[in-house]
Amino acid sequence: METKRISLVSKQYTLPFILVTSLFFLWGFAHAILDVLNKHFQEVLNITKTHSAFIQVTMYMGYFIMAIPAGLFINRFGYRKGVVFGLLLYGLGAFLFIPGQYYVSFNAFLFALFVIGCGLTFLETAANPYVTELGAKETAASRLNFAQSFNGLGCICAPILTGLLLFSDDSQPTGNVALPYACMGVVVLLVAIVFMRVKLPEIEHQTEVDSQGHRVGLWSHKLFIFGLIALFAYEVSEISINSFFINYVVEQGWMNARRASLILSFGGLSLFMAGRFIGSWIMQRISAERMLLYCSIGTVLTTTLILCDLGIISLIALLCGYAFEAIMFPTIFALSLRGLGSHTKRASSFLMMSPVGGVVGPLLMGYVADITSSMVMSFIVPWIAYAVVLMYACRIVFGKVRS
Repeated sequence: METKRISLVSKQYTLPFILVTSLFFLWGFAHAILDVLNKHFQEVLNITKTHSAFIQVTMYMGYFIMAIPAGLFINRFGYRKGVVFGLLLYGLGAFLFIPGQYYVSFNAFLFALFVIGCGLTFLETAANPYVTELGAKETAASRLNFAQSFNGLGCICAPILTGLLLFSDDSQPTGNVALPYACMGVVVLLVAIVFMRVKLPEIEHQTEVDSQGHRVGLWSHKLFIFGLIALFAYEVSEISINSFFINYVVEQGWMNARRASLILSFGGLSLFMAGRFIGSWIMQRISAERMLLYCSIGTVLTTTLILCDLGIISLIALLCGYAFEAIMFPTIFALSLRGLGSHTKRASSFLMMSPVGGVVGPLLMGYVADITSSMVMSFIVPWIAYAVVLMYACRIVFGKVRS
C-alpha cells in the first residue's frame, strides 16, 4: 500500500509562506555581515579580538532585551504587525550607520547594531513560529528548515559583497562601512511597505488543559525547556565560529582576509545553505529528532578535528561543520514548539532570547584566543556548546522525553 506524502505547506498558506520566507534572507544578510565587520574594525580601529567581539555582543543583546516585549507585542497585535514593526526597526538601525561613518565612532556603530538586533528579534519571533504553523505538524521542522535555507542565502551574499567593499586585494581595510547598510536599509523599508499592504492569516490555538480541566503551563513542557538550553548552546557555537572564521583562516597562513571572506561565503555558508535544503528534504522521510542526532555528532567530530590542528584537514573539517550545523536552529526551534498550542507565541519569544549566545560565545572565544595567542585553542568554546546540543539530541531520541 502506497504511503501518502504529506505536503510541506498547506495550499491556502502558499502566498503567506512565500512572503514570510523572504524575511529569512534579510536577517541572514544582517547576521553574516557582522563576520566581515569584526575583522574590518580590528584593522581600522586597531582593537583586540575581545573588543571587536562587542559587535556581536551588542547586536545579540538586542535579542535578549527585546525578545519578551516582542512576544507580548505579537501576542496582542498579531504576526503581520510584528513583522512590519521589526522591519522598521531594522531599517532605522541600518541608516544609523551613516552618522556612525561620519563621526568614525565605534560606539555609534554598536548602537546602530543594537537597533538592528531589536528589529530582527521582532522578525524572528513572528516568522519562525508562523512558518511552523503553515501546514501539518509532522512537517513543521522540515518546513522551517526550508524557509531557513534562504537565511543561508543571505549569509552567503553578505560576506561576498561586504568583503569586496571593505577589504582590498592586499587585505587592507578600505571602503565606506555605511554603504552596504544604507543599501540594506532601503531594501528593508521597501519590504515593510509590501507587508503593510498584505494580510497574513492569523493562526488560532486552543488553550491546553489537563485531565482535570486546569490550564497547562508553559514551563511544564520538558521538551521546551531542553530545547531552550540546546538553542542557546547552538547559538554560542554558530555565532562564535562565524565571528572568528576570518581570523582563524588568516592566522593559519592559508590566505588573506579578502579571500577568507570569499571562502566563508562560497565554502562554509554555501554548505550551510545546502545543508538546510538537503536537511528539509531528508526530514520529510526520517524523523527530525534523528536528523538532529546525526548532525550534532557531526559537529562535535569536526570541531574536534579543528582542535587537533591538523592543517588542511582542520580547514576541511571547519567547512564541513557548516553543513552539519545547518539544520540545528530550525529543528530545535520546531521541536521545542511542538504541542504548545496557545503558548506558541510566548514560547517563541523565550526561544528568541537564545541568540544571547552570540554575546557569550564570541566574548569567550575572543578571550581564549587573546590569552593563549591561538585561534585553534579558542575552538574549545564551540566544542563544549555542540556537546550540549548532542546531549539534547540523545535525550529526545533515546530518553523518550515528551512535550
